[in-house]
Amino acid sequence: MSNISGVIKSIRDIMRQDTGLNGDAQRIEQLGWMLFLKIFSDKDKELELMDDNYKSPIPDKFHWINEKGNWAGDDEGMTGDELLEFVDQKLFTAMRNIDLSVGNGRALIVREVFMGNNNYMKSGINIRKVLNKLNELDFNLAKERHTFGEIYEGILKDLQSAGKSGEYYTPRAVTNFITEMINPVLGEKILDPSCGTGGYLTAAIEHLKEQANSVEERQSIQENIVGWEFKPLPYLLATTNLILHDIELPKITFRDSLDQPLSNYKERDRVDVILANPPFGGIVANNNEKNFPLNYRTKESADLFLVLMIHLLKNGGRAGIVLPDGSLTGEGVKHRVRERLLNATCIPLSGYRTQFSNPMQRWQLTCSSLKKGNQPKKFGITNTGCQKDRNPTVKPNPSDLKNLIRLRSGGIIEKKMKSHGKLISRPSLNEAMTLI
Repeated sequence: MSNISGVIKSIRDIMRQDTGLNGDAQRIEQLGWMLFLKIFSDKDKELELMDDNYKSPIPDKFHWINEKGNWAGDDEGMTGDELLEFVDQKLFTAMRNIDLSVGNGRALIVREVFMGNNNYMKSGINIRKVLNKLNELDFNLAKERHTFGEIYEGILKDLQSAGKSGEYYTPRAVTNFITEMINPVLGEKILDPSCGTGGYLTAAIEHLKEQANSVEERQSIQENIVGWEFKPLPYLLATTNLILHDIELPKITFRDSLDQPLSNYKERDRVDVILANPPFGGIVANNNEKNFPLNYRTKESADLFLVLMIHLLKNGGRAGIVLPDGSLTGEGVKHRVRERLLNATCIPLSGYRTQFSNPMQRWQLTCSSLKKGNQPKKFGITNTGCQKDRNPTVKPNPSDLKNLIRLRSGGIIEKKMKSHGKLISRPSLNEAMTLI
Protein backbone atom coordinates (compact mmCIF):
# COMPACT_ATOMS: atom_id res chain seq x y z
CA MET A 1 0.00 0.00 0.00
CA SER A 2 1.38 3.39 -0.96
CA ASN A 3 1.93 6.34 1.34
CA ILE A 4 -1.13 8.18 0.08
CA SER A 5 -0.66 11.37 2.09
CA GLY A 6 2.96 11.50 0.91
CA VAL A 7 1.86 11.07 -2.72
CA ILE A 8 -0.62 13.96 -2.48
CA LYS A 9 1.96 16.19 -0.76
CA SER A 10 4.47 15.48 -3.53
CA ILE A 11 1.85 16.30 -6.18
CA ARG A 12 1.08 19.62 -4.51
CA ASP A 13 4.78 20.47 -4.38
CA ILE A 14 5.14 19.70 -8.11
CA MET A 15 2.10 21.83 -8.96
CA ARG A 16 3.45 24.80 -7.01
CA GLN A 17 6.46 24.78 -9.36
CA ASP A 18 4.28 25.07 -12.47
CA THR A 19 3.83 28.60 -13.80
CA GLY A 20 0.35 27.87 -15.14
CA LEU A 21 -1.19 27.30 -11.72
CA ASN A 22 -2.13 30.34 -9.70
CA GLY A 23 -3.64 29.80 -6.28
CA ASP A 24 -5.29 26.94 -4.41
CA ALA A 25 -8.51 26.96 -6.45
CA GLN A 26 -6.67 26.27 -9.72
CA ARG A 27 -4.47 23.62 -8.09
CA ILE A 28 -7.55 21.85 -6.72
CA GLU A 29 -9.26 21.96 -10.13
CA GLN A 30 -6.11 20.63 -11.83
CA LEU A 31 -5.72 17.83 -9.32
CA GLY A 32 -9.48 17.27 -9.49
CA TRP A 33 -9.76 16.28 -13.15
CA MET A 34 -6.59 14.18 -12.99
CA LEU A 35 -7.83 12.32 -9.92
CA PHE A 36 -11.23 11.86 -11.53
CA LEU A 37 -9.74 10.27 -14.64
CA LYS A 38 -7.48 7.99 -12.59
CA ILE A 39 -10.30 6.89 -10.26
CA PHE A 40 -12.74 6.49 -13.18
CA SER A 41 -10.24 4.37 -15.11
CA ASP A 42 -9.48 2.13 -12.13
CA LYS A 43 -13.23 1.61 -11.66
CA ASP A 44 -13.56 0.76 -15.36
CA LYS A 45 -10.98 -2.00 -14.92
CA GLU A 46 -13.00 -3.43 -12.06
CA LEU A 47 -16.26 -3.27 -14.02
CA GLU A 48 -14.70 -5.01 -17.04
CA LEU A 49 -13.58 -7.86 -14.80
CA MET A 50 -17.01 -8.20 -13.20
CA ASP A 51 -19.12 -7.80 -16.36
CA ASP A 52 -18.07 -9.31 -19.70
CA ASN A 53 -20.51 -7.00 -21.50
CA TYR A 54 -19.18 -3.79 -19.99
CA LYS A 55 -17.10 -1.53 -22.23
CA SER A 56 -15.48 1.66 -21.04
CA PRO A 57 -16.87 4.82 -22.68
CA ILE A 58 -13.32 6.22 -22.90
CA PRO A 59 -11.47 5.30 -26.12
CA ASP A 60 -8.37 3.18 -25.47
CA LYS A 61 -6.06 5.92 -26.73
CA PHE A 62 -7.17 8.23 -23.92
CA HIS A 63 -7.70 5.69 -21.17
CA TRP A 64 -5.49 5.76 -18.08
CA ILE A 65 -4.11 2.22 -18.30
CA ASN A 66 -0.83 0.78 -17.15
CA GLU A 67 0.57 -0.28 -20.51
CA LYS A 68 3.83 0.57 -22.22
CA GLY A 69 3.46 3.59 -24.46
CA ASN A 70 0.25 4.74 -22.77
CA TRP A 71 0.10 8.51 -22.21
CA ALA A 72 -0.70 8.30 -18.49
CA GLY A 73 -0.13 4.81 -17.10
CA ASP A 74 3.40 4.31 -18.47
CA ASP A 75 5.84 6.07 -16.12
CA GLU A 76 8.30 6.34 -19.00
CA GLY A 77 5.68 7.47 -21.50
CA MET A 78 5.44 10.79 -23.34
CA THR A 79 6.57 13.91 -21.53
CA GLY A 80 7.52 17.54 -22.17
CA ASP A 81 5.89 19.43 -25.05
CA GLU A 82 4.56 16.21 -26.58
CA LEU A 83 2.54 15.41 -23.45
CA LEU A 84 1.35 19.00 -23.00
CA GLU A 85 0.09 19.11 -26.59
CA PHE A 86 -1.59 15.71 -26.17
CA VAL A 87 -3.48 16.86 -23.05
CA ASP A 88 -4.51 20.26 -24.42
CA GLN A 89 -5.24 19.39 -28.04
CA LYS A 90 -6.31 15.75 -27.98
CA LEU A 91 -7.36 14.52 -24.52
CA PHE A 92 -9.71 17.36 -23.60
CA THR A 93 -11.12 17.52 -27.13
CA ALA A 94 -11.86 13.79 -27.10
CA MET A 95 -13.41 13.82 -23.63
CA ARG A 96 -15.65 16.80 -24.45
CA ASN A 97 -16.88 15.03 -27.58
CA ILE A 98 -17.19 11.52 -26.15
CA ASP A 99 -19.75 9.26 -27.84
CA LEU A 100 -23.03 9.26 -25.90
CA SER A 101 -24.94 7.13 -28.41
CA VAL A 102 -24.02 3.83 -26.74
CA GLY A 103 -26.24 4.73 -23.80
CA ASN A 104 -23.53 4.32 -21.16
CA GLY A 105 -24.41 6.78 -18.39
CA ARG A 106 -20.77 6.98 -17.36
CA ALA A 107 -19.97 8.58 -20.72
CA LEU A 108 -22.14 11.58 -19.86
CA ILE A 109 -20.30 12.03 -16.56
CA VAL A 110 -16.95 12.11 -18.40
CA ARG A 111 -18.20 14.68 -20.90
CA GLU A 112 -19.69 16.96 -18.24
CA VAL A 113 -16.50 16.86 -16.17
CA PHE A 114 -14.21 17.80 -19.05
CA MET A 115 -16.60 20.34 -20.56
CA GLY A 116 -16.40 22.43 -17.42
CA ASN A 117 -12.76 22.07 -16.38
CA ASN A 118 -9.37 22.86 -17.85
CA ASN A 119 -5.72 21.95 -17.87
CA TYR A 120 -3.81 24.87 -16.39
CA MET A 121 -0.34 23.33 -16.19
CA LYS A 122 2.16 24.71 -18.69
CA SER A 123 4.97 22.20 -18.26
CA GLY A 124 4.63 18.74 -19.78
CA ILE A 125 7.49 17.62 -17.57
CA ASN A 126 5.52 18.59 -14.45
CA ILE A 127 2.43 16.87 -15.82
CA ARG A 128 4.51 13.69 -16.28
CA LYS A 129 5.70 13.93 -12.67
CA VAL A 130 2.13 14.26 -11.39
CA LEU A 131 0.93 11.33 -13.53
CA ASN A 132 3.73 9.14 -12.19
CA LYS A 133 2.79 10.00 -8.62
CA LEU A 134 -0.85 9.14 -9.28
CA ASN A 135 0.27 5.82 -10.77
CA GLU A 136 1.38 4.84 -7.27
CA LEU A 137 -2.29 4.74 -6.21
CA ASP A 138 -4.64 1.83 -6.86
CA PHE A 139 -8.24 2.82 -6.23
CA ASN A 140 -9.46 -0.75 -6.71
CA LEU A 141 -7.94 -1.66 -3.34
CA ALA A 142 -10.73 -1.05 -0.84
CA LYS A 143 -8.36 -0.12 2.00
CA GLU A 144 -6.45 2.30 -0.20
CA ARG A 145 -9.67 3.82 -1.55
CA HIS A 146 -11.00 4.31 1.98
CA THR A 147 -7.76 5.92 3.16
CA PHE A 148 -7.69 8.20 0.15
CA GLY A 149 -11.32 9.12 0.80
CA GLU A 150 -10.25 10.65 4.10
CA ILE A 151 -7.39 12.54 2.43
CA TYR A 152 -9.73 13.67 -0.36
CA GLU A 153 -11.94 15.17 2.33
CA GLY A 154 -8.94 17.26 3.39
CA ILE A 155 -8.48 18.42 -0.21
CA LEU A 156 -12.12 19.52 -0.32
CA LYS A 157 -11.71 21.31 3.00
CA ASP A 158 -8.92 23.36 1.42
CA LEU A 159 -11.65 25.03 -0.65
CA GLN A 160 -12.54 27.01 2.48
CA SER A 161 -9.42 29.12 1.99
CA ALA A 162 -9.56 29.11 -1.82
CA GLY A 163 -11.37 32.39 -2.33
CA LYS A 164 -14.98 32.17 -3.50
CA SER A 165 -14.69 28.39 -3.89
CA GLY A 166 -15.21 28.07 -0.13
CA GLU A 167 -18.96 28.37 -0.69
CA TYR A 168 -19.03 24.86 -2.19
CA TYR A 169 -17.87 23.16 1.01
CA THR A 170 -19.94 22.56 4.14
CA PRO A 171 -17.96 21.37 7.20
CA ARG A 172 -18.49 17.66 7.79
CA ALA A 173 -19.40 18.24 11.43
CA VAL A 174 -22.46 20.05 10.05
CA THR A 175 -23.37 17.58 7.27
CA ASN A 176 -23.00 14.56 9.56
CA PHE A 177 -25.00 16.17 12.36
CA ILE A 178 -27.90 17.23 10.14
CA THR A 179 -27.97 13.85 8.38
CA GLU A 180 -28.10 12.05 11.72
CA MET A 181 -30.91 14.29 12.89
CA ILE A 182 -33.02 13.88 9.75
CA ASN A 183 -32.23 10.13 9.77
CA PRO A 184 -32.88 9.02 6.15
CA VAL A 185 -33.69 5.33 5.77
CA LEU A 186 -33.21 2.80 2.99
CA GLY A 187 -35.67 3.20 0.15
CA GLU A 188 -36.16 6.93 0.62
CA LYS A 189 -35.20 9.27 -2.20
CA ILE A 190 -32.70 11.86 -1.01
CA LEU A 191 -31.90 15.11 -2.83
CA ASP A 192 -29.41 17.92 -2.44
CA PRO A 193 -30.37 20.56 -5.04
CA SER A 194 -27.16 22.54 -4.42
CA CYS A 195 -24.78 19.71 -3.67
CA GLY A 196 -21.44 21.52 -3.94
CA THR A 197 -18.68 18.97 -3.33
CA GLY A 198 -21.18 16.32 -2.22
CA GLY A 199 -20.82 16.51 1.55
CA TYR A 200 -24.47 15.91 2.37
CA LEU A 201 -24.72 13.15 -0.22
CA THR A 202 -21.73 11.24 1.14
CA ALA A 203 -22.99 11.72 4.71
CA ALA A 204 -26.30 10.19 3.62
CA ILE A 205 -24.51 7.34 1.82
CA GLU A 206 -22.51 6.39 4.90
CA HIS A 207 -25.61 6.72 7.09
CA LEU A 208 -27.53 4.33 4.81
CA LYS A 209 -24.65 1.85 4.52
CA GLU A 210 -25.05 1.14 8.22
CA GLN A 211 -28.61 0.00 7.52
CA ALA A 212 -27.87 -2.13 4.44
CA ASN A 213 -27.64 -5.90 4.97
CA SER A 214 -27.70 -7.14 1.37
CA VAL A 215 -26.36 -6.37 -2.10
CA GLU A 216 -29.83 -5.23 -3.16
CA GLU A 217 -30.09 -2.78 -0.28
CA ARG A 218 -26.65 -1.33 -1.05
CA GLN A 219 -27.68 -0.97 -4.70
CA SER A 220 -30.77 0.96 -3.64
CA ILE A 221 -28.51 3.59 -2.09
CA GLN A 222 -27.05 4.41 -5.51
CA GLU A 223 -30.52 4.66 -7.05
CA ASN A 224 -31.88 7.04 -4.41
CA ILE A 225 -29.05 9.54 -3.82
CA VAL A 226 -29.50 12.53 -6.14
CA GLY A 227 -27.63 15.83 -6.45
CA TRP A 228 -27.85 18.93 -8.64
CA GLU A 229 -24.92 21.28 -9.19
CA PHE A 230 -24.42 24.12 -11.65
CA LYS A 231 -20.73 25.01 -11.21
CA PRO A 232 -18.10 22.89 -13.02
CA LEU A 233 -15.52 22.59 -10.22
CA PRO A 234 -17.87 21.37 -7.46
CA TYR A 235 -19.63 19.10 -9.98
CA LEU A 236 -16.27 17.46 -10.72
CA LEU A 237 -15.35 17.16 -7.04
CA ALA A 238 -18.76 15.85 -5.99
CA THR A 239 -18.78 13.21 -8.74
CA THR A 240 -15.34 11.98 -7.69
CA ASN A 241 -16.41 12.06 -4.06
CA LEU A 242 -19.37 9.75 -4.69
CA ILE A 243 -17.27 7.32 -6.74
CA LEU A 244 -14.89 7.11 -3.79
CA HIS A 245 -17.91 6.21 -1.65
CA ASP A 246 -18.67 3.19 -3.89
CA ILE A 247 -21.31 4.86 -6.06
CA GLU A 248 -20.60 3.40 -9.49
CA LEU A 249 -22.80 5.84 -11.42
CA PRO A 250 -23.36 9.03 -9.39
CA LYS A 251 -26.76 10.60 -10.05
CA ILE A 252 -25.45 14.15 -9.97
CA THR A 253 -26.94 16.33 -12.67
CA PHE A 254 -25.05 19.31 -14.05
CA ARG A 255 -27.85 21.86 -13.98
CA ASP A 256 -29.19 25.07 -12.49
CA SER A 257 -31.73 24.02 -9.88
CA LEU A 258 -33.81 27.13 -10.55
CA ASP A 259 -34.00 26.70 -14.32
CA GLN A 260 -37.47 25.13 -14.51
CA PRO A 261 -40.92 26.52 -13.70
CA LEU A 262 -42.07 25.32 -10.31
CA SER A 263 -45.20 23.94 -11.95
CA ASN A 264 -43.09 21.50 -13.98
CA TYR A 265 -42.36 19.45 -10.86
CA LYS A 266 -45.13 16.90 -10.38
CA GLU A 267 -45.77 14.38 -7.62
CA ARG A 268 -43.39 11.88 -9.24
CA ASP A 269 -40.56 14.41 -8.85
CA ARG A 270 -41.01 14.84 -5.10
CA VAL A 271 -38.52 13.36 -2.65
CA ASP A 272 -38.59 11.98 0.89
CA VAL A 273 -35.54 13.84 2.20
CA ILE A 274 -33.71 17.03 1.30
CA LEU A 275 -30.30 17.83 2.80
CA ALA A 276 -28.89 21.15 1.63
CA ASN A 277 -26.80 24.22 2.24
CA PRO A 278 -28.25 26.40 -0.53
CA PRO A 279 -26.39 29.42 -1.94
CA PHE A 280 -27.30 32.67 -0.26
CA GLY A 281 -26.39 36.25 -0.97
CA GLY A 282 -26.35 35.40 -4.67
CA ILE A 283 -28.28 36.97 -7.50
CA VAL A 284 -30.44 34.73 -9.68
CA ALA A 285 -29.26 34.54 -13.31
CA ASN A 286 -31.13 34.19 -16.60
CA ASN A 287 -34.36 35.65 -15.16
CA ASN A 288 -34.96 32.34 -13.41
CA GLU A 289 -37.08 34.10 -10.80
CA LYS A 290 -39.82 34.07 -13.46
CA ASN A 291 -40.02 30.28 -12.97
CA PHE A 292 -41.72 30.97 -9.63
CA PRO A 293 -45.19 32.32 -8.78
CA LEU A 294 -45.42 36.11 -8.74
CA ASN A 295 -45.67 36.37 -4.95
CA TYR A 296 -42.32 34.62 -4.52
CA ARG A 297 -40.30 36.30 -7.25
CA THR A 298 -37.03 37.76 -6.06
CA LYS A 299 -33.41 37.97 -7.18
CA GLU A 300 -32.29 36.46 -3.84
CA SER A 301 -31.28 32.86 -4.58
CA ALA A 302 -31.69 31.58 -1.00
CA ASP A 303 -35.38 32.56 -0.90
CA LEU A 304 -36.10 30.79 -4.19
CA PHE A 305 -34.20 27.67 -3.10
CA LEU A 306 -36.28 27.49 0.05
CA VAL A 307 -39.54 27.74 -1.93
CA LEU A 308 -38.26 25.09 -4.36
CA MET A 309 -37.28 22.69 -1.59
CA ILE A 310 -40.64 23.00 0.17
CA HIS A 311 -42.33 22.25 -3.15
CA LEU A 312 -40.12 19.21 -3.84
CA LEU A 313 -40.82 17.51 -0.50
CA LYS A 314 -43.41 14.78 -0.39
CA ASN A 315 -46.12 15.12 2.21
CA GLY A 316 -44.42 13.84 5.35
CA GLY A 317 -40.99 14.45 3.78
CA ARG A 318 -38.13 15.82 5.91
CA ALA A 319 -35.38 18.33 5.29
CA GLY A 320 -32.28 19.61 7.00
CA ILE A 321 -31.37 23.00 5.57
CA VAL A 322 -28.62 25.45 6.50
CA LEU A 323 -29.55 29.08 5.93
CA PRO A 324 -27.99 32.39 7.02
CA ASP A 325 -29.29 33.97 10.18
CA GLY A 326 -32.16 36.30 9.35
CA SER A 327 -33.26 34.38 6.26
CA LEU A 328 -36.75 34.09 7.62
CA THR A 329 -37.08 37.64 8.90
CA GLY A 330 -37.99 40.72 6.92
CA GLU A 331 -40.89 41.82 4.80
CA GLY A 332 -42.02 41.28 1.23
CA VAL A 333 -41.00 37.95 -0.29
CA LYS A 334 -39.38 36.76 2.94
CA HIS A 335 -42.66 37.32 4.78
CA ARG A 336 -44.52 35.30 2.16
CA VAL A 337 -41.92 32.51 2.34
CA ARG A 338 -42.53 32.38 6.11
CA GLU A 339 -46.25 32.04 5.44
CA ARG A 340 -45.53 29.22 2.99
CA LEU A 341 -43.53 27.42 5.66
CA LEU A 342 -46.30 27.83 8.21
CA ASN A 343 -48.96 26.66 5.78
CA ALA A 344 -46.92 23.51 5.17
CA THR A 345 -46.27 23.22 8.96
CA CYS A 346 -42.55 23.22 8.18
CA ILE A 347 -39.88 24.72 10.41
CA PRO A 348 -36.41 24.72 8.82
CA LEU A 349 -33.07 23.97 10.36
CA SER A 350 -31.17 27.24 9.89
CA GLY A 351 -27.79 28.59 10.87
CA TYR A 352 -25.01 31.11 10.39
CA ARG A 353 -23.15 29.77 7.38
CA THR A 354 -20.74 32.70 7.35
CA GLN A 355 -19.21 31.37 10.58
CA PHE A 356 -18.46 27.92 9.20
CA SER A 357 -15.33 28.92 7.32
CA ASN A 358 -13.08 29.44 10.33
CA PRO A 359 -12.38 26.56 12.75
CA MET A 360 -11.41 29.13 15.38
CA GLN A 361 -15.01 30.34 15.48
CA ARG A 362 -18.10 28.63 16.80
CA TRP A 363 -21.18 28.01 14.70
CA GLN A 364 -24.82 28.21 15.69
CA LEU A 365 -27.85 26.37 14.39
CA THR A 366 -31.54 26.81 15.05
CA CYS A 367 -32.49 23.24 15.85
CA SER A 368 -35.85 21.88 14.71
CA SER A 369 -36.81 19.12 12.37
CA LEU A 370 -38.49 20.12 9.12
CA LYS A 371 -41.28 17.75 8.27
CA LYS A 372 -43.82 18.70 5.65
CA GLY A 373 -47.34 18.18 6.88
CA ASN A 374 -46.45 17.52 10.53
CA GLN A 375 -45.58 19.49 13.62
CA PRO A 376 -41.85 19.79 14.29
CA LYS A 377 -40.00 18.17 17.16
CA LYS A 378 -37.21 19.66 19.19
CA PHE A 379 -33.93 17.83 19.67
CA GLY A 380 -31.38 17.42 22.41
CA ILE A 381 -27.90 16.99 20.97
CA THR A 382 -24.50 15.66 22.01
CA ASN A 383 -21.43 15.30 19.83
CA THR A 384 -22.14 11.57 19.45
CA GLY A 385 -25.72 11.90 18.30
CA CYS A 386 -29.08 13.49 18.94
CA GLN A 387 -32.22 12.51 20.79
CA LYS A 388 -35.72 13.62 19.86
CA ASP A 389 -37.85 15.73 22.21
CA ARG A 390 -36.83 18.18 24.89
CA ASN A 391 -36.28 15.49 27.53
CA PRO A 392 -34.15 12.76 25.95
CA THR A 393 -33.67 9.62 27.99
CA VAL A 394 -30.00 9.35 27.04
CA LYS A 395 -27.78 11.70 29.04
CA PRO A 396 -24.31 12.77 27.88
CA ASN A 397 -21.30 11.16 29.48
CA PRO A 398 -17.94 12.86 30.10
CA SER A 399 -16.58 11.76 26.71
CA ASP A 400 -19.38 13.72 25.02
CA LEU A 401 -17.95 16.95 26.34
CA LYS A 402 -14.81 17.06 24.24
CA ASN A 403 -16.82 18.47 21.35
CA LEU A 404 -20.04 19.51 23.05
CA ILE A 405 -23.16 20.67 21.29
CA ARG A 406 -25.38 22.53 23.76
CA LEU A 407 -29.10 23.15 23.57
CA ARG A 408 -30.16 26.66 24.62
CA SER A 409 -33.52 28.33 24.97
CA GLY A 410 -35.51 28.73 21.77
CA GLY A 411 -33.89 25.69 20.18
CA ILE A 412 -30.50 27.37 19.60
CA ILE A 413 -27.44 25.16 19.85
CA GLU A 414 -23.77 25.99 19.99
CA LYS A 415 -20.86 23.79 19.15
CA LYS A 416 -17.50 24.68 20.65
CA MET A 417 -15.06 24.01 17.86
CA LYS A 418 -11.58 22.64 18.40
CA SER A 419 -8.49 24.69 17.68
CA HIS A 420 -5.37 22.58 17.10
CA GLY A 421 -6.75 19.91 19.38
CA LYS A 422 -7.64 22.30 22.22
CA LEU A 423 -11.17 23.12 23.28
CA ILE A 424 -12.26 26.74 23.18
CA SER A 425 -14.51 26.07 26.19
CA ARG A 426 -15.55 23.07 28.23
CA PRO A 427 -18.85 23.37 30.10
CA SER A 428 -19.31 21.11 33.11
CA LEU A 429 -21.16 17.81 32.82
CA ASN A 430 -23.89 19.07 35.13
CA GLU A 431 -24.35 22.16 32.94
CA ALA A 432 -24.58 20.04 29.84
CA MET A 433 -27.13 17.68 31.38
CA THR A 434 -29.20 20.61 32.59
CA LEU A 435 -29.19 22.26 29.17
CA ILE A 436 -29.98 19.06 27.32
